[in-house]
Amino acid sequence: RPGIILLREGTDTSQGKAQLVSNINACQAVADAVRTTLGPRGMDKLIFDGRRVTISNDGATIMKLLEIAHPAAKTLVDISMSQDAEIGDGTTSVVLLAGEMLKQLKSFVEEGVHPQIIMRNIRSAGKLAVQKVQELSVPFDTSTPEGSEMLLKCCSTALNSKLIASHQDLFSPMIVDAVKSLHEAGSLDDLDSLIAIKRIPGGDVRQSFLVKGGVAFKKTFSYAGFEQMTKKFDNPKVLLLNVELELKSEKENAEVRIEDPDQYQSIVDAEWQVIYDKLDACVHCGANIVLSKLPIGDLATQYFADRGLFCAGRVEDGDLKRVAKATGGTVQTSTNDLFEGVLGTCGGFEEKRVGDERFNVFADCPAKLTSTIVLRGGSEQFIAESERSIHDALMVVKRALKSRAVVAGGGAVEMEVSRFLREHALTIEGKGQLIVSAFAKALEVVPRQLCDNAGFDSTDILSSLRRKHVHDDDGKWYGVDIANGGICDTFNSGVWEPSDNKANSYASSTEAACVILSIDETVINPRSQDPGAATGMPPGGGMPGGGKPLSNMMGNAMDTVNAQQGGARSGNLGQGVSYMKGRGGG
Repeated sequence: RPGIILLREGTDTSQGKAQLVSNINACQAVADAVRTTLGPRGMDKLIFDGRRVTISNDGATIMKLLEIAHPAAKTLVDISMSQDAEIGDGTTSVVLLAGEMLKQLKSFVEEGVHPQIIMRNIRSAGKLAVQKVQELSVPFDTSTPEGSEMLLKCCSTALNSKLIASHQDLFSPMIVDAVKSLHEAGSLDDLDSLIAIKRIPGGDVRQSFLVKGGVAFKKTFSYAGFEQMTKKFDNPKVLLLNVELELKSEKENAEVRIEDPDQYQSIVDAEWQVIYDKLDACVHCGANIVLSKLPIGDLATQYFADRGLFCAGRVEDGDLKRVAKATGGTVQTSTNDLFEGVLGTCGGFEEKRVGDERFNVFADCPAKLTSTIVLRGGSEQFIAESERSIHDALMVVKRALKSRAVVAGGGAVEMEVSRFLREHALTIEGKGQLIVSAFAKALEVVPRQLCDNAGFDSTDILSSLRRKHVHDDDGKWYGVDIANGGICDTFNSGVWEPSDNKANSYASSTEAACVILSIDETVINPRSQDPGAATGMPPGGGMPGGGKPLSNMMGNAMDTVNAQQGGARSGNLGQGVSYMKGRGGG
């Protein structure tokens, strides 16, 4: 019997146990790429994409820049990105956990255990691990001084493994202050839009500062007359516009019929009157500062300068929205009917010089929602990594405020959950016992990797941790002592993480492992060699049988007829005509 061909020639299909093992190996290779970045002693990766250099030890950033092509291994990229979006921290550990789970489970796949049995057991183990984390978590009240101290510790723990770890004393209070002001106003979910991070190369990292309850943005493009403006106000009125304050000529296709040349001047005067009416409206509403998302031209700049106002055009959309939130103003799309109710206000406005840049700073705003963190540093790569670190720490503090519960870091939670699952596995009959034990062993990858990255003997430290967690009643918070080597009570050492961080890590890595194990066939379609195949058009541009396009055929036919009649009436040359002169072609 002849074989039935279903797939296009060149399609790569692989199925069965071999391709499942291949997918697991690919995931392990991805986990190995970020393995050394874990923890306070983790190393950085330098990634060059052909245009710019990125130096980072943030798991999600590295995974995104690696541009992984393997279809199954991309699952680990997805869980890393979801962890980054949801929690902000733990992006490396979630990839490591998923990779280690698959490594421990690979032997079961090779020995012929059905993937569904493996998936069922690791799902139940993952659920138990999340429940155990919630039981272990220590609740706290953010309104008390102890709660604030806990937020600072969580923030410092998040910054521990970052490039700016030695400047925790500067950045942790900044970050906690900024996020707490949002929490008190009930706007934690708008953190990304209300807290801005601005980068200014040069200077020392210790020169970074926080504009709390205010907004700061870089000086925008300015015209002549800008330097004559007033650059400092107390309790100013702020007008926010989405209007172009520039003298605009009419569109190219506009047509104006005039009967007398003198009437042309009235048209020019009307154009000037339109812009002056807009500028008068801005001044008469009582504003001291005019900000617009669209350009403010040289005429408007000089007009406002003469009247003691400050203006800035081409303000970024995010900055304009932050100013609106902070000052209580409303962005206007027209200058008609402006009144005092649409104006915002703040305690003080000043144009400050920071390094080589000039910043417009709105301070003491009535709505204590917005904050701006201005980062300084020696190189562009250092500041970019600092910005990613600050963002991760902001997300961790936000998550700590939402979950109001913390657990100890440094591998302590992983060891305690691993001990719990090992004891639970003894109550299971059959293959499930081995699979849950493998899951428990996979959790130990975090403390083991912390030891390896710090240069300690992971075998000795892990055996000490296992003994401590099993035999001592007070041993549940013991983890790796990064500073001195050996083990210590990481909760007392102040290494704290939001409980949601760990719960989300375990749930995500379990789901990723299940997704990889559930794939029983991989089909990779070849890239098409025919450029028309992507649009579904036959080769040749649209004519059946590969003929010429219809428009070309009709054009050729018209040219033939025109040539027979003695002239070329279309724009194309007729047959036998080599040169056309003048409009008629004759």
